[in-house]
Amino acid sequence: MPDTSPASPRFTALIFMGVSGSGKSTVAGDVARRAGLPMIEGDEMHPAGNIAKMSQGIPLTDADREPWLEAIAARIDVWRQAGQQGVITCSSLKRAYRDILRSGHTDVHFVYLKGSYELLLDRMQHRKGHFMPASLLRSQFDTLEEPGPDEATAVSIDQPEAAIVEDALKQLNLG
Repeated sequence: MPDTSPASPRFTALIFMGVSGSGKSTVAGDVARRAGLPMIEGDEMHPAGNIAKMSQGIPLTDADREPWLEAIAARIDVWRQAGQQGVITCSSLKRAYRDILRSGHTDVHFVYLKGSYELLLDRMQHRKGHFMPASLLRSQFDTLEEPGPDEATAVSIDQPEAAIVEDALKQLNLG
């Protein structure tokens, strides 16, 4: 397998992945600011039909996710062609989804924000203003194919936010 570690000569995209409630937006935003990189919130690239389904508590299918993943991969390709780098949030729950986002390239690196079901359920029950209901968390864990070290840098989210960001920056050699 090609080297996709952050120690590779250059990455085009850092994708912060994990189930809903893992802190992708918060941690990716902090890392992007500290590293001076642009960030794209992957949820904003979902087709309206996907958001409507999730808002109603209906899990997405692979067919639902495909156009969303392809749109994110296309955005990465724009960065690649322009010689730019950036940060994206995307749950990337299955290896097949991560393969779509990589599109056969070695310049995409995943940061897996890893936490227990109980921790994430508690977080989701206390957050406000997000379309994803806590009732869908179990379906996300059921879908999740945890990435191994050949695919992602794993960062434990069972620590304060500042420590999560510092851990990610250190492991990515960005801090």
